Amino acid sequence: MLSVESSKQGQLDVELNETGRQQAAAVGDRLSKESKLSVIYSSDLQRASETAQIIASRCGGVEVVKDADLRERHLGDLQGLVYHEMAKTNPNAYKAFVSKNEDMEIPGGGESLVQLFDRSTSALLRIGMKHIGERVVVVTHGGFIRSLYKRACPNGRPAGKVLNTSVSVFHLHVEDKWVLKMWGDVSHLSQTGFLQSGFGGDRTSG
Repeated sequence: MLSVESSKQGQLDVELNETGRQQAAAVGDRLSKESKLSVIYSSDLQRASETAQIIASRCGGVEVVKDADLRERHLGDLQGLVYHEMAKTNPNAYKAFVSKNEDMEIPGGGESLVQLFDRSTSALLRIGMKHIGERVVVVTHGGFIRSLYKRACPNGRPAGKVLNTSVSVFHLHVEDKWVLKMWGDVSHLSQTGFLQSGFGGDRTSG
């Protein structure tokens, strides 16, 4: 499970930047040295799908399947805004965004946290049941991955920031048991100079 983010983009479709491409190459090299992949699933947003294609090229040209259900949380009227400008630019949407009520939808067509959780967990379960016993990479976004963490670790500590191209490993069992085997690992970036700069992701979503 890989994260791809920058600002509060939500479902805005922006290209991957050069830093992101180099991060993608680094994680692709890492994955190419691990157990063979069956397939790569990716959000259909450009910043994720380009990451997936770079990884695929490093892993012997494995197939990439784009899936709109793997998109980031829709942030409604907040999409494209810088975090510290949200409260001033659109106070009503910001209030919904930071609300403790997880059923609160963000004005402008944005998703609630419950809606994001349901979409995220259903999508991963669907993929997992299609590839039982296989190793699959899913390239998605920070808010999406935090929902998966909540499903696997409902009583765990807060997930915190999800860094770009960080690797999280979930094992899905047929009896609907989810096990988190690795969370947010970025060891593949330790020699690249990207551990201190160029990261996106956030503690909430987008």
